Amino acid sequence: MLKHAIFQGILERRMVAIVRAGSTDAALQIAEACIAGGITALEVAFTTPDTLDVIKTLRQRHGADVMLGAGTVLDPETARLAILAGAQFIISPSVNVDTIRLCQRYQVLAMPGVMTPTEIVTALEAGADIIKIFPAEVFGPAYIKALRAPLPQAPLMPTGGVSVENLAAWFDNGALAVGIGSSLTGPAANGDYQAVTQRARAFVEQLALIKQGWSGN
Repeated sequence: MLKHAIFQGILERRMVAIVRAGSTDAALQIAEACIAGGITALEVAFTTPDTLDVIKTLRQRHGADVMLGAGTVLDPETARLAILAGAQFIISPSVNVDTIRLCQRYQVLAMPGVMTPTEIVTALEAGADIIKIFPAEVFGPAYIKALRAPLPQAPLMPTGGVSVENLAAWFDNGALAVGIGSSLTGPAANGDYQAVTQRARAFVEQLALIKQGWSGN
């Protein structure tokens, strides 16, 4: 799949679930719970044991039906391993220019994490495709609007602090997509994967309502 098709897939889904767990089995169960609830773009964080195996297994199970990315990627070496395992996008908590360049070489999306306008411009100049605003909960949805005033061309994906209740606010303030963590996957800490599926459905339903508002404008 070429990079522009991956970008379009994120644009259609608008939500990326963050899969972070203490074991391979738990990560797979979280991922499957999110998919069952209708969220089909997943970031598997490299803080999860055997992250590459998780990505490979999910790719084998779901093929092109699910978009898979690797998260917490700090360097190009890790990014290359993730791409070989089937990752279509690479998400980082910070800006690493060499990682961004490697992603461009292999036609996968580079999604580095930033907080300031200077970091946004640095990431864009290096070839980043989507800019992860992290940790977004520090400033809230209004910060997205503030950033887009001088940088309207920047495709921003806030991560951290995104919930069903404030989902609309992030998009109203200019987010292209959102990364969703504990507000979605939190019940998995107690082994309640059904609750994760229920929360995923709630996010999907809320996004559908938001999109209805877009089509009405």
